[in-house]
Amino acid sequence: MTMELFHGTTILALRKENTVVVAGDGQVTLGSIVTKHKAKKVRRIYNDKIITGFAGATADALTLSEKLEEKLERYNGSLTRACVELARDWRTDKYLRRLEAMMIAVDKTNTYLLSGNGDVIEPDEGVISIGSGSTAAHAAAVALLENTDFTAEQIVRKAMKIAGDLCVYTNHHITLEQITG
Repeated sequence: MTMELFHGTTILALRKENTVVVAGDGQVTLGSIVTKHKAKKVRRIYNDKIITGFAGATADALTLSEKLEEKLERYNGSLTRACVELARDWRTDKYLRRLEAMMIAVDKTNTYLLSGNGDVIEPDEGVISIGSGSTAAHAAAVALLENTDFTAEQIVRKAMKIAGDLCVYTNHHITLEQITG
């Protein structure tokens, strides 16, 4: 599942065996100008048990990340419940409704894409991506997952390199986080 509502980044999440990896590029653009090369769009939250990656307006994405952390605290770390409640609030709250961002959130067992439309999407094949380079990253990850013996991290790194080679809004400064176990 890929979503291309926002340009300016690529976020890719891949689950293989007992490992989940989330990666994001570091490029920030304003129009056609690159204003930052090493932004960190992937980070750990909730005592390092959850990894999030975002595409869209930075302030909006950070607001969503804070709201997700609040929900995780409220629901004792249940990522599924926290995502559903955040999506509900995002869709109905007058302030949150205006946020222009998308988020991927993963834990040891779950992978979700959250959007302002109220979507909480769990991928069928263990691969999900957002942002302008998401189609390239997703396609490369699926092909590598099905046709190689690479580790999850190797697949994600190679897929992100392909996305960076093809998408002008995606660079090769990758932030990568993973959970194993």
